[in-house]
Amino acid sequence: MHEGRKPIAVIGERELVIGLRLIGLRDTFIGSSEAGANELVSLVKSGKYSLILASEELRPFLSAQARTAFERTLDPLVVFLPTPGTGEEEESVSALAKRVLGISVENLRMPGAK
Repeated sequence: MHEGRKPIAVIGERELVIGLRLIGLRDTFIGSSEAGANELVSLVKSGKYSLILASEELRPFLSAQARTAFERTLDPLVVFLPTPGTGEEEESVSALAKRVLGISVENLRMPGAK
């Protein structure tokens, strides 16, 4: 890791965490339901991570205040991922850009495009 860069954390069900651990993410936490949501809040408050990938299954166990805070903060950026095999759709790149950057990528034109 480069000096000054914060690591990425992953929290969620075993299947999600192990899959991301296999691609090299080291700060991984297995957690579900209320205990997992509490751990997610602790990870955010720690200030140690730049990005936290969290299972979508944790979202219902978060307070409305925590959900709102996670949607508005960029440090760390919290991205909710669907649990493998649930059939839930991931947040699209355009929706993520709109939420995080406040821009609509559908209306952007590439240089040289007509």
